[in-house]
Amino acid sequence: MLNAKLLKLPTAAQQHKHEHHQVVLGVRGEAELNVDGAGSYLDTWKACLVPTEARHDYWGDHQNHVLVINLDPLSPVLNTAAHADYERMARLFEKPRTIQMDSQLQGLVQFAAGEFDRSPDNAPLHQHLSASILYCMADRIADQPMSGISRHSLSPEIIRRYIMDNLHRKISVQDLAKVACLSVSRFHDVFREVSGTTPHQFLLQTRLDQAVRLLTSSSLSVAEISYRTGFSSQGALTNALKKYKGTTPTRLQAGEKVA
Repeated sequence: MLNAKLLKLPTAAQQHKHEHHQVVLGVRGEAELNVDGAGSYLDTWKACLVPTEARHDYWGDHQNHVLVINLDPLSPVLNTAAHADYERMARLFEKPRTIQMDSQLQGLVQFAAGEFDRSPDNAPLHQHLSASILYCMADRIADQPMSGISRHSLSPEIIRRYIMDNLHRKISVQDLAKVACLSVSRFHDVFREVSGTTPHQFLLQTRLDQAVRLLTSSSLSVAEISYRTGFSSQGALTNALKKYKGTTPTRLQAGEKVA
């Protein structure tokens, strides 16, 4: 999915989050975004990159117009390491950021906004112009030093501590990627390179290890342990133990050792 639209932000602050990446480019007037607590002021020379699931407030003055580009995080260019443009494009949404546009990029945005206004129903034109803007942005970011966390600094222990602190609730790979300040796709690749396993497998293993510890060292019921370790039900915990550990809660509570 790649779509874009020219719109005016409300003068009264509103808040939301969405399951796609978004680029908000200033076209006219002034606007402000607050993304995960970080403020971003927009004028006609600035753009704000909002990764998926980042909660943000937004509002603008009476003259504001912005060009908004939405991009599916599961698009091959962002989600498939084998894609020729993956390394370049994935960096766009590593973290929320504000970009100062140079004169060439600003001119391209203004041209695109004019074409959107001239031909509001021409979706193919909008997609081509939006893709051009994204590639120009990615090209500029690629020339900057790598930011965020790399395979040399990402620590599985930090991720494990986050999981343990939130073990009783639902945790998504997106949550873990936010801890690392990386996009979901880049976090998946870097974490797998560092740990030798996927984030999902690491999360499940951490839940199971804690469940085994509680089953063998506490008098808590299986239902309570299931809740505390983030399994949806006692049955879900039992099935996971059978599949990945070759045992059951009852056998562990009876003193059986895990191989």
